[in-house]
Amino acid sequence: MQIFGVDIGGSGIKGAPVDLDRGDLAQERCKVLTPHPATPDGVADGVKQVIDHFGWTGPVGLTFPGVITDGATVRTAANVDRGWIDTDARALFSGKLGGLPVTVVNDADAAGVAEMQFGAGRDRRGTVILLTFGTGIGSAVFVDGILVPNTELGHLELSGHDAERRASSKAKEDHELTWEQWAHRVQKYLEHVEMLFSPQLFIIGGGVSRKADKFLHFIDGIKAEIVPAQLQNNAGIVGAAMRAAQESA
Repeated sequence: MQIFGVDIGGSGIKGAPVDLDRGDLAQERCKVLTPHPATPDGVADGVKQVIDHFGWTGPVGLTFPGVITDGATVRTAANVDRGWIDTDARALFSGKLGGLPVTVVNDADAAGVAEMQFGAGRDRRGTVILLTFGTGIGSAVFVDGILVPNTELGHLELSGHDAERRASSKAKEDHELTWEQWAHRVQKYLEHVEMLFSPQLFIIGGGVSRKADKFLHFIDGIKAEIVPAQLQNNAGIVGAAMRAAQESA
């Protein structure tokens, strides 16, 4: 079974049909740049461009970098235009896509669902926290495999700032940090999250998961196991498709 998944990020919008039996992309993904400012209409146009690339006409799952309530309404917009707040994202995207069935889910939650089903979190019990490091820091918290939605742990305070302003991969680039310097910031963040939640496992996702060998060995003193996401930066696409399949069943 195939469903289309789209992952909307602060820097890029990427998508592809997903093979839900394998938990992997059925075709090579298409990516376009996220417009700046990332207004609702501009982002929706980018999503349409990605979907039109494949000529897709079925259900579509979409991630969004913010809190989503009732499967439709955007409540926060930290790394996109503030015009998103209170937008009915499902209606916006469906209208732009000619009425296709659309499902919208928090981006980190989608990545987490995919990792728990097909990746590093498979068959893991207890508290598991996936953290995506990109333009911001997304989070997905699971207790015995059950998602606690919209946790947004990237906005915890770290050294007097939102954690994502200090420890996201964008912060690494903005401050021209070495991998070791950045890893020390990530470690402080993980220590804070561990103090609050005492997880058994941290899964590190986002684009940096492809480069785990460059920084994970610098992180120590964390009691929880730390592993890179197995689906890497495709986890959000897969998770979005999974959620769309559930709604269209």
